[in-house]
Amino acid sequence: MDKDRIIGAGKEIAGKVKEAVGKLVGDAKLQVDGRAERAEGKLQNDAGSARDTSKK
Repeated sequence: MDKDRIIGAGKEIAGKVKEAVGKLVGDAKLQVDGRAERAEGKLQNDAGSARDTSKK
């Protein structure tokens, strides 16, 4: 498993948490930050997945 997949998954989870907290407290900026971090994590996870596939 590529380290980018692990880091990306962590960012996705952190983004989901930020988004949920932002929604709960009504903080639109926190929601947007959470969505952005989640998207960044997904991209990083996908890049790591592609590297794993290319190593096989």
